[in-house]
Formats: sequence, C-alpha cells, structure tokens
Amino acid sequence: MFDAHTLALIYIALLGLAVILYALLDGYDLGVGILLPINDKQSADTMIASIGPFWDANETWLVLAVGLLLIAFPEAHSIILTELYLPATFMLLGLILRGVAFDFRAKAAVSYQKTWDVAFKFGSLLAAFTQGYMLGLYVIGFDSGLHGQLFAVASGIGVSCAYAFIGGTWLIMKTEGKLQQAAIVYCKYLAAIAFIGIALVTALNLYLYPQVFAKWFAMPTALILLPLPLLATLCFIMLFVVLNALNKDSNWGQALPFVLACLIFIISFFGLGFSFFPYIVPNQLSIFDALAAPASLNFLMWGVVIVVPTILAYTIYSYRVFWGKAEKLSYY
Repeated sequence: MFDAHTLALIYIALLGLAVILYALLDGYDLGVGILLPINDKQSADTMIASIGPFWDANETWLVLAVGLLLIAFPEAHSIILTELYLPATFMLLGLILRGVAFDFRAKAAVSYQKTWDVAFKFGSLLAAFTQGYMLGLYVIGFDSGLHGQLFAVASGIGVSCAYAFIGGTWLIMKTEGKLQQAAIVYCKYLAAIAFIGIALVTALNLYLYPQVFAKWFAMPTALILLPLPLLATLCFIMLFVVLNALNKDSNWGQALPFVLACLIFIISFFGLGFSFFPYIVPNQLSIFDALAAPASLNFLMWGVVIVVPTILAYTIYSYRVFWGKAEKLSYY
C-alpha cells in the first residue's frame, strides 16, 4: 500500500509517460498527414504505407493519458476539460476525420481518392493545431483574453510545425528516393521553425512566471537543469549537420534525424513539466491537492501494473515487426 504522496508521484509519472509517448508516436503520424501531397498519388500512397501499421495504435496513449487524469486527478480533469471542452471537441473531430479518410481512401474509386487525401490532411492538421492550441491555453493558465488567445493560436501553429517536423524525420527513415529527398528539405525549414518556437516559449515562460525563473536558476538545481537547453541546442545542430550530409545513395544515418527529433521532444517536455511541477493545473492546483482517494488508487494500481506494460510491449512488438522501409501500398 502506497501513501498519498507516493501515489501522486507514481500517477503523475505515468501520466507524463503517456503524454510524451503520444506526442512522439501520434505526433509523427499526424505530421505525415500534414505533409501529405494532394497531387502526387504515388508519394501519398508511400507516406500512408509508412504509418499504416502504427497510426491507429498510437492514439492508445491519448486514451490512456485522459483515463489516468480522470481516475488519479479527477478535480484537475474537471477543470482542464471544462476549460478546453470546445477545442477538445474539434480535436476529436479531426481524429475521427483522419480515421474515416484513412479507411475510405482504400475503398473509394480512384477519382475520389484525392478527396479523401484532402480529408486526411485536413483532419491531421485540425488535430495537431487544436492540441497545440490547448497546450497554449494550459500553459498560459486558461487566459481567455486577447493575449491568451493569441498565444494559444501561436502555440497551435508551433505544435503543427513540430509534428510536421518529426513526421518529416520519420519519412527520411522510412522512405527512399525523391520522397526522402523532399522530406529532408521539409525538415530543414521545419526544424528551424521548431527551434525558434521552443526558444520563444522558454523565454516567455521565464518572463511570465517568476517562480519558474527562480526554479531553473536556483543553485544547485541550475547546475543540473541548465545543461538541458544546451543539449537541445546541440541536438538541433547535429540535426542540421546530418540533414546536410544525407544523400539518397547512403543508408547511413537515415534514422538519426528521427532519434534527434525524439530527444528534442523529450527534453522540451521534461523542461515544461519541471517548470510547473508539482502543479497539474498551472498555479491553481497541485498533484497532491487534486489526488483521488488513496484507497481507490491503490486498488487501481493492480490494473495499471498490467495495462501499461501490456501497451508498451505491444507497441515495441508492432514496431519491431513492421520496421524497415515502407513497401508499396496494397490493400489486398
């Protein structure tokens, strides 16, 4: 039996794991959807094939994250979902549209496939933008004023570009030839946008929240934390070096951009999480105040011990089975 303090730390760690895995895994397939060409059926087929075995299962982590928030921190769930009800609805519409378009493009007549490609692209962009918009509102403390809305919109654009960036690195790893070279070009521009966006959000958080500034620059914690932005910058530098070095005749290093993109996402997520810890609703509600009844969470721990490792094992196994370059798309 765990005490309330330990349970709060365990469940927030599990929630953080689910969120970052969703951002990485569904992030790249949303990014591939955003980059999907409308007038190039062959490239579109290859891009769809590259995410085909994975995209649906990737959304499992979103379901797990929302479920953990509900059962472990019900008061925070109520506040967050109340504030984000409308954009969350549009996010779900985008995800549904993606799922419908993915299946229907396989069954529709050739003349209608372009329509479903447009639907898949729009659904991906809508889901990505609304996730970024919700993140922006969350970070800004659900400010409904003009400045809050502008920040949320900018965050939505930034997250969409970040997803397209990691989606581009996925295509570098999973495709060949002309499509791979196009993905390299996309990644150079999108990585630059991602770097600027991360720098601006970091600076804004330090400016808006004095307690975040104090937390990052207080000694001796600063000696551990301040190397993280340097590490993220180094990842971006290495990324540009690798992108410039890649060529279509070499298989060396084609997975490295995706690995570096994942590291950048993880560092950014850790920095954001640490900045607001232990608050689960920024400056309003801590994980210890929002925690559900310890007796219930201790009982539910048995399910968590089974479910989370099972999802992890399935995820690892599916990627192991379908690893390698994307093959020609076939539905039969």
